[in-house]
Amino acid sequence: MHLDAKEHPMKALRFHAPGDVRLEDVPEPTCGPREVKIRVRNCSTCGTDVKIRNNGHVNITRVTTMGHEIAGEVVEVGPQAQGDFSVGDRVQVIAAVPCGDCHECKKGWMEVCQNQTSVGYQYDGGFAEYMIVPEQVLKVDGLNLIPDNVGFDEASAAEPFACAINAQEQMNIEEGDFTVVFGAGPIGCMHIRIARGVHKVGPVWLVDVNAERLAMSAEAVQPDGVINAAEEDVVARVLELTGGRGADVIITATPANITQEQAIAMAARNGRISFFGGLPKTNPTITADSNLIHYRQLHIHGANGSAPHHHKRALEYISTGQIPVKDLITRHVPLEQALDAFDIVARGEAIKVTVEP
Repeated sequence: MHLDAKEHPMKALRFHAPGDVRLEDVPEPTCGPREVKIRVRNCSTCGTDVKIRNNGHVNITRVTTMGHEIAGEVVEVGPQAQGDFSVGDRVQVIAAVPCGDCHECKKGWMEVCQNQTSVGYQYDGGFAEYMIVPEQVLKVDGLNLIPDNVGFDEASAAEPFACAINAQEQMNIEEGDFTVVFGAGPIGCMHIRIARGVHKVGPVWLVDVNAERLAMSAEAVQPDGVINAAEEDVVARVLELTGGRGADVIITATPANITQEQAIAMAARNGRISFFGGLPKTNPTITADSNLIHYRQLHIHGANGSAPHHHKRALEYISTGQIPVKDLITRHVPLEQALDAFDIVARGEAIKVTVEP
C-alpha cells in the first residue's frame, strides 16, 4: 500500500537550469510495477556533476534529480520487475543505460549504444533520499548486488571504475609495460590501481599541472614517480626514463588537448594510448605527427563509458582487493551539503567526494 506522496516529502538535489541547482523537498517517488525503489546510501560526485551544474547537459531537458554514482538498499520491488531482488538487498546502479536492442548492443558493444540514456539525466538520479530504478536499467541487468565485504561508499565508486576498466580492456596491456597516466584526479588514481592490480604493469608515472593535486593523489596511489608538466617537458622526461624508448601504455584522463598530443609524441613502438578524457566541445581538435602513428605502429583508443558487465567486474575487483577504493574516498558529506561537495570537486581538494543522503 502506498501512502499519499504528499505526506512523504524527501530532500533531493534538483537541476533547474545551468547555474541553478537546488536542494528541495519533493514527493517521495512511488514504485511502478516494473521498477525497484531504493533508499540511497551513497551517491558519489564527479567532474561531470560540476559541468552539469555550470553548463547543463544536452540530455537534461527537464527539472531532474542529479547524481549517477549510486549505491543503496532495496525498499520495494514492483511485482513485474525483472531480476530477482528482495527488500533489504544492497545494490549498485549503472549510470549509462544501453537500449539492449540496437546494432551496437546486439554486437555486445553496450558501452557505445547509440540510444543510451542515463541515470541522473533522462531518469532521476541519486542525490536524493529515495530513487526509482527504472525498468530499462533492470532490462539490461544494470542493478547489481553489492558483495558483503564492500561498503555502500565503495560500491558507489564502481561506476567510474567501470569506465576505466572498459578503457584498459581495449588496450592489450602487457605485464611490465611502462605506463603514464595524465590527470591526477580520481579517474587517474583509479587507472593506476587497475593498471597495477589487474594488468600487472611495470613502472607507473603520474602527470598533472596542479602540484597540490599531484601530491595528494601520489600520496594515495604511490606511483613510481610524478611529473609536473607545468614545470618540465613531460615528453623529454618520459623518453629519458625509458632510455629513449618511450611509454608502452599512456592514458589521458584529463580534458586537455595538449596531453593527447604529448601522448602520441612519447609513445614507444607498438605503444597503446587511451584518450579517456573528452576535450572541450568548443576546441576538440589536436595536431599530431601522423607519421609517428604510422611508423611506430601506435594504437589509439577512445573510451568514455562502460557496459553493465564492467560494473559487475568493478564490484568484484573491489571485493577481492585487486583494486582498493576505500582510501580514495577522502570526503563524506550529507545531502544537505551536496552543493558544497561540487565545490570541493571543482577545486580539486579531495580525491573522491561521496554524498550520503
